[in-house]
Amino acid sequence: MNNPLEPSLQTVCVALVAITRHGAKQVAALAPALPSAHVLASEKVATDLGDINNQCHIYTGALKDEIPSLFANFDQIVFFVSLGAVVRLIAPHLRSKDQDPGVLVVDDAGEFVIPVLSGHVGGANQCAEELADLLCAKAVLTTASDVGKTIPVDILGRGLGWKLEAPKLNVTRVSADVVNGELIAFVQETGSPYWWTRPTPLPGNIHLFNEFSQVDLARYKSVLWVTHADIPSTTWQELNERLVVYRPPREAV
Repeated sequence: MNNPLEPSLQTVCVALVAITRHGAKQVAALAPALPSAHVLASEKVATDLGDINNQCHIYTGALKDEIPSLFANFDQIVFFVSLGAVVRLIAPHLRSKDQDPGVLVVDDAGEFVIPVLSGHVGGANQCAEELADLLCAKAVLTTASDVGKTIPVDILGRGLGWKLEAPKLNVTRVSADVVNGELIAFVQETGSPYWWTRPTPLPGNIHLFNEFSQVDLARYKSVLWVTHADIPSTTWQELNERLVVYRPPREAV
């Protein structure tokens, strides 16, 4: 089930990149379902695209020369070529998971859709599942929180306008505690109650509280706290690297 609060192939800028004949034929079959997607194809396989209505760019040089423009102009880049080739192509252009676009690979047989880059923060995992549905393929997800169907600490509530407030080290440590099944206190004092969007139940290691004062800090490995309250420095120090805070919009209910 797709998450309506996450980016999707219908709402972001998508590039479909084909350099093989099989890849071009897959793009041609997929294009009607993604009319706003931009198609990039090698001149050698352009005829295999057929008569599609998508905006197309047929390149004549090396694909590596097209990568800077793809990274600058698209949210999700879908390559219909081997994973190894894509890794080598994009490696010189990587910056950080907060800046890089989502990069996905579809194998030449159209059996697997693999998020390669920015699967979690960049939304490529969500787009991979949508693309797999369209292609009757399988999405190959490796992000721990998605595979384990648990809380994605670094992007929780993003679709609801929540702002994450915590040092990066806290986010890393708490994320590890969540996916490793440690006891986690989830304290929600404000904000929308509809933050859990997966079709599966909330994992048993996540315990819900209405107020921070209800939490026995000696029992829980980490704390996720949704609040508008000012948090004293002493609380941050007491919890050390075990606390991540979310700030919903003030108008949220």
